[in-house]
Amino acid sequence: MISLKLKISVFLMVCTTSVMAQQQDAGLDEQSVKFTVEVDTAWSSLLKRTHGWFGGDGIYTIPLNGAEARPAGNNGKTLFIFSDTMIGEVKDGTMQPGYKMIHNSLALLKGAKPDEKQMAFYWEKTKNGEAESSFSPTTPQTKKGDYYWLGDGFVNTEGNGLLYIFGYRMHNVSDEAFGFREIGNTLLRLNPGEAPNFKTVKQMDSPLYLKDEQGNGVGSFGAGIYANTKSAGAKDPDGYIYVYGVRDWAKNLVLARVLPKDFETYSQWQFWDGKGWSANMGKLANITNRVSNELSVTQLADGRYAMIFQVDAMSTNIGMRLANKLTGPWGPVIKIWDCKPDLIKSTFVVYNAKAHPTLSGKNELLISYNINSLDFINDLKIHPQLYRPRFIRLKFE
Repeated sequence: MISLKLKISVFLMVCTTSVMAQQQDAGLDEQSVKFTVEVDTAWSSLLKRTHGWFGGDGIYTIPLNGAEARPAGNNGKTLFIFSDTMIGEVKDGTMQPGYKMIHNSLALLKGAKPDEKQMAFYWEKTKNGEAESSFSPTTPQTKKGDYYWLGDGFVNTEGNGLLYIFGYRMHNVSDEAFGFREIGNTLLRLNPGEAPNFKTVKQMDSPLYLKDEQGNGVGSFGAGIYANTKSAGAKDPDGYIYVYGVRDWAKNLVLARVLPKDFETYSQWQFWDGKGWSANMGKLANITNRVSNELSVTQLADGRYAMIFQVDAMSTNIGMRLANKLTGPWGPVIKIWDCKPDLIKSTFVVYNAKAHPTLSGKNELLISYNINSLDFINDLKIHPQLYRPRFIRLKFE
């Protein structure tokens, strides 16, 4: 059930006939779109919990049948992957002693509806029964204290049939709110048939960690994946897996692609250089900017692609850009939602909006965004269910 219908209707048109004509020559324009948006309380309430898992961010959704562009349906199984996660008990509106933060967790939803009876949460446990992250780095480049922030993933149905998830290897450098940094990019390979209790996990250091000329890390690939394959349900499949990355403080978007059979063979990856595809990652071109470290790209019914993201990474606005091709050009930011009503304290922040197309209705996009705090533990003691995704529903007209 959807309530609190805060509707926004937007109809943006290009300014001149000549510009419109040029854009129509290449397809539909990248600015005109009509839609409404409303809060989806049913999905938001699904993650408002008081026992076990009671908070987390990240939230990518992966259909375990690999059909990224088709509705999950009543028989579908969707893997939810979360990054930093709170485990414990909330009683009478208070976080109880014994809570613990782990760095990632999982959930499995059966069907496509926000039904708590069909959703179960999972994380690892120590021999003493304490909560532990679902995945912890064990690669050759791993250093003591490293942990994973999880990126997007997909089931490689036209390759080896296995599940791949990007893992950003993180390390804490201070006790401040953003006292962490990424130090490497990792690829996790899993058997989707084992979900969510994965027993067979292979972790591989990847070269898809982006550095500047001085060798400093500035970003990674894995922010969003678009499987442009027939088995994924893509409308115009060319057989490639497209992987988006984000770099620099300007949150510039970059793009790579690879055939499913070559997903682990980095010499076969191709990188968009602004004019075509290159084997040289050093020639990457920015295809747009002002995005967030987590995002989504979905093909709409009219053939255009919609990118959903948090504008400037952590502003209060959720944005959309449109394009006729996965490489762009991407149109201007279309602001679809302002999250300010959620920020009841000056320390609250919102970030990493993205769409979940397999859980969306026809001509709709179910969109999540995360809420966190710059004074995390102190605010969580007062607002224990603050730290969880919220959902809105965008309906195209």
